[in-house]
Amino acid sequence: MRAIIQRVKNSTVTVDGEIKGSIGKGYNVLLGVMQGDGEAQAELLAAKIAKLRVFEDENGKMNKSVLDIGGGILVISQFTLCADIKKGNRPSFTDSAPPAEADRLYQYFCECLRQNGVSQVETGVFAADMLVDIANDGPVTIIMDTDIWDKKA
Repeated sequence: MRAIIQRVKNSTVTVDGEIKGSIGKGYNVLLGVMQGDGEAQAELLAAKIAKLRVFEDENGKMNKSVLDIGGGILVISQFTLCADIKKGNRPSFTDSAPPAEADRLYQYFCECLRQNGVSQVETGVFAADMLVDIANDGPVTIIMDTDIWDKKA
């Protein structure tokens, strides 16, 4: 699984002119599910994101997690994170998980965030054309890839 985590002041996702998910301070997470990903990757990534300390403490140091600040997480499915651009100029998405499996793991990932104590987990609409409004704070942007962790283990 690949994720781009952005610390935000607020974030909203709209589909066909209707707001589907919205948070204040917290994270906007773009999530790509790859071929071969499973529940173990979703669990690992959700736990890591819930505990990621990139919010400032009273001394101005990035030392607090989304849990510490009572923030929310807006999770957007984004298969384009699985793009392979090694050949040519048109991305290949063959490394993406099949849609049904990707949706299942996307939903499971969101549930794992809740199980890790995140009280507000909002979502977009899987496979929809979405408009995502992000007020990136900092900006602070972190890229996580469970495939890299698996290879280092």
